[in-house]
Amino acid sequence: MLNRRNFLTAAVGVAAATGLAACAKEDDSSSTSGSDSGKIVLGFSQVGSESGWRSANTDSVKEAAKEAGYDLKFSDAQQKQENQISAIRNYITQGVDVIAFSPVVVTGWDAVLKEAKAKKIPVVLTDRSVETSDESLYVTLVGSDFTDEGRRAAKILEKVLEKAGHKGAVKIAQLEGTTGAAPAIERAKGFKEVMDADHADDWKIVVSQTGDFTRAGGKQVMAAFLQSNPDIDVLFAHNDDMGIGAIQAIEAAGKKPGKDILIVTVDGVKDGFIAMSEGKINAIVECNPLLGPQLMEVVKKVKDGETVERWIKTEEGDFMQDQAAAALPTRKY
Repeated sequence: MLNRRNFLTAAVGVAAATGLAACAKEDDSSSTSGSDSGKIVLGFSQVGSESGWRSANTDSVKEAAKEAGYDLKFSDAQQKQENQISAIRNYITQGVDVIAFSPVVVTGWDAVLKEAKAKKIPVVLTDRSVETSDESLYVTLVGSDFTDEGRRAAKILEKVLEKAGHKGAVKIAQLEGTTGAAPAIERAKGFKEVMDADHADDWKIVVSQTGDFTRAGGKQVMAAFLQSNPDIDVLFAHNDDMGIGAIQAIEAAGKKPGKDILIVTVDGVKDGFIAMSEGKINAIVECNPLLGPQLMEVVKKVKDGETVERWIKTEEGDFMQDQAAAALPTRKY
């Protein structure tokens, strides 16, 4: 595995509701009591189900909550911030012990987080960060260093270009994640940092647009890219699913993905490795979705009143085509 290294996994509060029982407290100053059974009640709001990574992340949270014996209230926001805010408010009304959520976008959370704080319900962020006027509105973040993922995508692209024997100017198409989402902002930032520092004279992003982290979005946007820029050399996709969708558009245009257009993606889900083993994706920067166990550990500490770290670390790596066959059987997601 190339450049195996530690990356930040931050604890992120996710509130999500599926069965909204009425258990709100009348005393605003009182702390929450949890369920009558004595179980920790966790409200978790998931971004949606837009990708293989997200599905694996949801499964990890549900399985870890079950193993920990928590009462999990889960909600799928369908990639809409208003749905997440509604879910968080429902959990506040129910008086859950802890709220956790993976925020759809970075901004716009202060009001609802202040409501949770007023009810003394701690909030943990998972996967994604937020921008807030008061960092005390959430306890911690469990997630990835997306900026570093962007940097590493650029660095592994150097190896991909070298292996392909590409010399001279490099025309890059970028498939961005959901507009306003932390991974979209930060992966683009990290990639551009390396590009501007080391390749200002030979690399150029000629087209960049959001594909909303979905296969359908990746296919549609890549088809448009090829209409306006048929001589693209490289595709940098902010996740595997958009990259897989783009592969369909590339093939439909009569080009060979992984050869005519070199492809670097982020995540490392099973379908991404399958595409890489077929030579259609050249390299993948891993972003581990299995955050459930870390989240449950944080939730217990928070419920018990223990001090938790602002950042929690795990491992990730970079993969190229010649590693795909060996890596694929070991993937858990």
